[in-house]
Amino acid sequence: MKTMTRLGSLALVAALAGCATTSNPQDPLEGFNRAMFSFNDTLDKVALKPVATAYRNWLPSFVQTGVNNFFGNLGDVWSSVNGFLQGNVADGTSDVMRVAVNSTLGLGGLLDIGSEAGLQKHNKDFGQTLGKWGVGSGPYLVLPLFGPSNIRDTAALPVDMYGDIWSYKYPVRWRNTGSVVRLIDKRANLLDAGGLLDDAALDKYEFVRDAYTQRRQSQISGNSDDSDDKADKPVNSKPAEQ
Repeated sequence: MKTMTRLGSLALVAALAGCATTSNPQDPLEGFNRAMFSFNDTLDKVALKPVATAYRNWLPSFVQTGVNNFFGNLGDVWSSVNGFLQGNVADGTSDVMRVAVNSTLGLGGLLDIGSEAGLQKHNKDFGQTLGKWGVGSGPYLVLPLFGPSNIRDTAALPVDMYGDIWSYKYPVRWRNTGSVVRLIDKRANLLDAGGLLDDAALDKYEFVRDAYTQRRQSQISGNSDDSDDKADKPVNSKPAEQ
């Protein structure tokens, strides 16, 4: 977790230092961002995507569903906290109930009983909370490994990491193994979306940037249902999930 936090911090410092800027007022860090996007895209093609494809093709579907549900249940804990911080008592309470139901009746979160019971899932993070509090997004920023973000959400990233209860899992080898499986599972869920993106986008960088920015603005303004959001997006994360 500390390593990932340092990566995000280093990217933010590099961007703020103006190591690569453009005259585009909507994307003043475009030079830096495109370099990071290219790095992430290459890493995805040579490593993460092939592993995610093998994961989806060879692992039984019920196991994949269990992995997704398990980590989704853990994520609901932090989502509930942010729901309350945003003043949305209904969403916060719903997420608390989801955790309670899925952790007990759902065999520790392996089964998503909450959704079947009508408890909607919300993926709220601290960057979104800051936005609700009136903190501006700042320039668009692509982080190494994490993908699309902005200055506000990058500053909030360490808080989100410390709010992730899996980061406190011991022994460390189990934590690291789980984190890798979690990342692969998330990427596997984006395989179909990635194919559509490759076919449709003339400029993948601009397409991802605009889709991410528009969706993030909708989440902050409350005009978008955040239940489908992929808050923790690996590598270049095709737009949904953040």
